[in-house]
Amino acid sequence: MENKKYLGIDIGTTSLKAAVFNSKGERLGLVVKDYTLDTDSETGYIEFDAMRYVEMCREAICELTDSCGKIDALSVDTQGETLIFTDEGGKPLMPAIVWLDNRADKEADAIRAHFGGELVYNVTGQAEIAAGWPASKLLWLKNNSPELFSRVKKIFLLEDWILYNLTGNFVTEGTIQSSSLYYDITKGDWWDGMLEFIGVSREMLPKIVESVTAVGEYEGITVVSGMLDQIAGTIGAGVTSEDKISEMTGTIMAVCVMTDKIPPYNPESIVPCHLHAIKGKYCLILCSSTAGMALKWFKNQFAEGYSFKELDAMAKDIAPGSDGLVMLPYFCGSSTPVYNPSARAVFAGIDLSHGRGHFARAIMEAIAFNLRQNLEEVSGDKVKELRITGGGASSPLWATIKADVVKKELSTLAEGETACLGTALCAAVGIGDFESIEAAADSIVRTAKTYAPTGADYEAAYARYCELDRKMNVK
Repeated sequence: MENKKYLGIDIGTTSLKAAVFNSKGERLGLVVKDYTLDTDSETGYIEFDAMRYVEMCREAICELTDSCGKIDALSVDTQGETLIFTDEGGKPLMPAIVWLDNRADKEADAIRAHFGGELVYNVTGQAEIAAGWPASKLLWLKNNSPELFSRVKKIFLLEDWILYNLTGNFVTEGTIQSSSLYYDITKGDWWDGMLEFIGVSREMLPKIVESVTAVGEYEGITVVSGMLDQIAGTIGAGVTSEDKISEMTGTIMAVCVMTDKIPPYNPESIVPCHLHAIKGKYCLILCSSTAGMALKWFKNQFAEGYSFKELDAMAKDIAPGSDGLVMLPYFCGSSTPVYNPSARAVFAGIDLSHGRGHFARAIMEAIAFNLRQNLEEVSGDKVKELRITGGGASSPLWATIKADVVKKELSTLAEGETACLGTALCAAVGIGDFESIEAAADSIVRTAKTYAPTGADYEAAYARYCELDRKMNVK
């Protein structure tokens, strides 16, 4: 294992990243390929050339092989829900329908009316029946393009599509299928009731294999089944036990919580439960739809001449609680723990003493308060440490505020490309170089800096936030 190299490929919504790591976890090379989705201004359809995904993967593998030498194993993580339809020979019949595409809203309503939210959640772990989910889109294709639907012989999600084109094997795994709405996460098998309703046969779907399993070869490189991108990121952050969670603050805030059981159905919640790549575990994914975006909005509208670092300095001079200024960060509605798309952002308690620093700090505190609400919703007292990533992790002040609000340690990571690292670790596990995902992460993942709670008191400020939330975040 001493000189082996592992490649992790991370395919997000608008970029592909591929990185090679050695057996010590040192990054040897990185390739980034940005791309633009095809959006129809009239229909709102969001699509992308299915073969271009494959071409970018092959290009990245070639470039990294040239620069890093022989690669022993690779794996891939991808965005969920993006669909590719092909004929029997694997030729795409239309562009990939990207997960963001919401053309199937009526079909989502039909699925909800037929099955009900509780049954869908208990089978699939998905608390929301959305237009973006593959079952909705397949029903849309059947209803709106019956001739094309009749020619569909193979149905791929994006991870499946990459594995197929690299190895020739038509396979999938549970983490990527969890949000399809036709995969039973309790049984690890297709849900026949949903398949019958949307008109899809099992023969059209890939063979289900376990995550982190060798499924073939590409150019002499062992190819290992991967996982959903969010789960790859948690593994690359070293979150492989229930006493840690991963938290990413970028445009949005995403929180991934590992659990050994599916939480009971809650009709007020949209928190999805995905199968985890670690056997016997699940992953809850919570989010705030505007996190870093809220601070960026404030900077662009009211502090255009200042850098984020300067805003940090202004906010640092303000006492915890922002001198009574309270903010709700719902620029695009609230997501979790309470789902309310009609909710909107609020600043309350403004007086003449409040300046830019107060507003910047109030935004940071609001995201921290929302993080605490989410943790109280799902994790209880199990969590001892948060591993933080994204642009928000670069702000020591914001990290310290979060640590004080949630009363737990927060750690940044030595490796910034956590999804690529997580996927590369799984490639190593897939060829037997580590006994398990947990062993690989424990051996390789390193933290950079830890922020411990300072003892700053946010209880009164958090109470004001929760009270404002109860009054304003109503449907």
